[in-house]
Amino acid sequence: MKNRAEIVAAQITRSYGTTVALDHIVMEVEKGEIFGLIGPDGAGKSTLFRIFTTLLLPDSGKATVMGYDCVTDYKAIRNRIGYMPGRFSLYQDLTVEENLTFYATVFKTTIKENYAIIRNIYSQIEPFKNRRAGKLSGGMKQKLALSCALVHRPEILFLDEPTTGVDAVSRKEFWEILHGLKAQGITILVSTPYMDEAVRCDRVGFIQNGQLFRIGEPRQIIRSFPRKVFNISTSAPQKLFLALSKTLGTHSVFRFGGTLHVYGDASLQVFLAAFAANHPDLQISVHETEAGIEDCFIELMKVSPTAAEAK
Repeated sequence: MKNRAEIVAAQITRSYGTTVALDHIVMEVEKGEIFGLIGPDGAGKSTLFRIFTTLLLPDSGKATVMGYDCVTDYKAIRNRIGYMPGRFSLYQDLTVEENLTFYATVFKTTIKENYAIIRNIYSQIEPFKNRRAGKLSGGMKQKLALSCALVHRPEILFLDEPTTGVDAVSRKEFWEILHGLKAQGITILVSTPYMDEAVRCDRVGFIQNGQLFRIGEPRQIIRSFPRKVFNISTSAPQKLFLALSKTLGTHSVFRFGGTLHVYGDASLQVFLAAFAANHPDLQISVHETEAGIEDCFIELMKVSPTAAEAK
């Protein structure tokens, strides 16, 4: 039985002057799931979050959270959600404990009353409760911000790029925390520019230039990748990238760090083997690999959102 939708966007649009930030966004987030909004900086993620959290009005369309209208029922929504914006927005000159106490007071509760829900997170920074927030490391700031977003026991969490600027270990710990919160029944909408975080979500939606592309489970999206993927290592990745792009087209060759991914059919492997043999100076090594979520994002970006399959 499908859970009821907790977060709904129905044809949401929003522009800043002549710049379209959101272009007829349609999406639903189900109760108790972790939904990831995946896209680069400037894609429209933060604008959509601000509409859902009642901080910004849409130009047209309708957004609801737990059945409440984000425009007319903003007070009811604010009492039921937790919001962690992308930029650290707590009071830098207050201590860890003072920040948490302040947010608890705003929602007419106390740290003691709701300590159980934040224990696993707050206990990691509690030894530094008298340290000013501005003096914390990135990972500690992240945990403090999440504790403040949870201290009033929200039913839904909105996390806008919560791991940006945080080290890899802290990112991994943060996602373990999110899955623990999901186990407690909290619905989570999280945005991120990091493709590796997409596979940690129950479902994802890809957003680019204010347009929402395919929505689905990460594994299903990966399995539906329509082309073969060849991973190429070389002593001169940029030189090889330019040469293959000229021959195969820019939509088939992409840089992945120090290697290349090339997309095509089975005949492409024969071409790449011959190319490698004819360019021994580039020390080319080719092997077929499975598509990853980033390959899927690249492929979807070439498809019109209206044509992309949605669920």
